[in-house]
Amino acid sequence: MLEIPESKTIGFQAANTLTGKKITDVFTATSKHKFTAFKGDPAGYPEFLTGRQIQTTRGHGMFVDLLFDKHISLTIGEGTNMRYYSSFEKPPDKYQLLLVFNDDSVVAFNVAMYGGIWAYEGEFDNKYHHLSLKCISPLDDAFNESCFDELFRNTSKNISLKALLATEQRIPGLGNGVLQDILFNAELHPKRKKSTLTDFEEEELFHSLKTTLKKMTRLGGRDTEKDLYGNNGGYRTILSKNTVKRPCPNCGHEIVKEAYLGGAIYFCPNCQSA
Repeated sequence: MLEIPESKTIGFQAANTLTGKKITDVFTATSKHKFTAFKGDPAGYPEFLTGRQIQTTRGHGMFVDLLFDKHISLTIGEGTNMRYYSSFEKPPDKYQLLLVFNDDSVVAFNVAMYGGIWAYEGEFDNKYHHLSLKCISPLDDAFNESCFDELFRNTSKNISLKALLATEQRIPGLGNGVLQDILFNAELHPKRKKSTLTDFEEEELFHSLKTTLKKMTRLGGRDTEKDLYGNNGGYRTILSKNTVKRPCPNCGHEIVKEAYLGGAIYFCPNCQSA
């Protein structure tokens, strides 16, 4: 799933690799996926996108935007995988959308569980996309303790830390995936109520959020996700599907997985304060 480290990584890679390329052909889905969201009818994408040249790209929150000339854009979100293939590589046979460029390189888009591929003119009419562009990213210095305090003040005192940080896009692009290591590094349990945190624990959570996300991004995303070229990210997750039932790196206790709030949580029962 696209979260802050992956959207930033892919946005940066796409800027370096795709800027200046012109679309010469567009192919719609060879593999239908009923949980793929499009802007309008994707059957019109070939006519809409062919001939467009990429001016720049950007990654933010849970989105990656390809910005073309003529005020045309293509945005992917959350569960959509975007993969680049040079002219020497064979593109996949199955995809939800495929763009061919003037140097015979290709970008293929595939949706895993659910995701969006939206082509549009002008601004994207999506509240979460607007919010993501408007909000200060935790990667920026401007996202400081005052920003974090405001987030705390504007939520219910009985909300859990998972609900606080990984639902409703209160921090765009911070989802259930990156949350796990943020809470581990702060030694806090995902089910812990916000109201039970001491001032020191809140401060530790803020610093963990900043430093963990910066490290994930600096290393090219998490090892559970792939970048533009199909490579796993360089950040080795402490808590994820890759490490469940393995020893905690701090104390050796077995890492636990549980279902909570519509998704999985991972934690060390010994290290993370419930």
